[in-house]
Amino acid sequence: MPSDTTAHRPPQPARARRATPAASAGRTSVPPLDPGRYAPSELRPVRAKSRSMDGRMDIQAHFHTWGQFVFSMSGVVRVSTDRATFLVPPSRAVWIPAGVVHAVTAVERCELRTLYLLNPPSDDEVWRENRVVEVSPLLRELVVQLARDEVEPGDALQDREVWIGKLILDEIRRAPRLQLGVALPTDKRLRKLCEAVLAAPMRHASLEDWAAEAGASARTISRLFRQELGSSYAQWRQQALLAEALRLAAHRKPMQLIAAELGYASASAFTAMVTRTVGMPPSRFFGQT
Repeated sequence: MPSDTTAHRPPQPARARRATPAASAGRTSVPPLDPGRYAPSELRPVRAKSRSMDGRMDIQAHFHTWGQFVFSMSGVVRVSTDRATFLVPPSRAVWIPAGVVHAVTAVERCELRTLYLLNPPSDDEVWRENRVVEVSPLLRELVVQLARDEVEPGDALQDREVWIGKLILDEIRRAPRLQLGVALPTDKRLRKLCEAVLAAPMRHASLEDWAAEAGASARTISRLFRQELGSSYAQWRQQALLAEALRLAAHRKPMQLIAAELGYASASAFTAMVTRTVGMPPSRFFGQT
C-alpha cells in the first residue's frame, strides 16, 4: 500500500487509463499538483488545496490513500472513475473514497478546490462509494478559507484549522445527496461510444447512428448496455443529457434554451423529465435560484 504522504499512480496502469476520458487534440495532460504536501494526518485531518485549470487541461488518472472532495469555485470540471463520470459545477461536490482511481478534466476554465480527509465524513457505508452532494454557501466559504490558510498561514493556524475542519465535516454530513453521475462500462467498444455521447450528446439522434459510428449493430450495443450497465441505451442517455444540462445550467442558460438544445419540444417536457428522474424540479437540481 502506498504511503499517505504521496499521491501515486496505481499499480494497474490499464485501470488508470480507463479512468481518463478519451483525449482530444490540443488538450494538456498534467500530473496531480504536489498532493503529498497536503496529505491529511491525525494532527491535521482535513486539508484543502487550490488549483486553477484552463479549459484544455486534464489531470492524469491517479489515486490517494485518503478520501477527497472535489469542488469547483467557478467553472465546470468532469471527474471520472473506472465506472462513472460526474460533471461538477460550483454548486456541487464529488466524494472520492480512498484508493479510487480518478481523473479530472476541465470543461472550461475553473478554480478547483480539493478537500483531503484522513477519514470519511462518517462511518456510514454510503461513504465507501462515490457520492455527489450539494454545496451550501457556508460549506463553500469554509473550503475557500481553509485553502487560503494553507498558503497564507496565520499565528493561530492550528486552532483555526481544527475549528474550520470540524465545521466542514458537519456541513458535509448535512449536505443533501444528489443522484448525479453517468455510469461507464469496462467494454472498450462501448466505453468509446459512451465517451463520444458525453462529448457531443446531440450529434446523433438514434442508437442506430451511434452504433454505426462505433462499427457495431444497434442490437449488439443494446446488449452491451444491458450486460455492462444494467440499463437500456435510452435510460443511460437520459443521464448523459442531464449531465449536459448541468453544464449548460452552470452558464446560467434559461431552462427553455436548455430544453431546446437537448431536443425537448418544450421546457415543460424537459422539466417533467428532470423531476421524474431525480425527484426534484430543475431549479433546485441545477442550483438555479
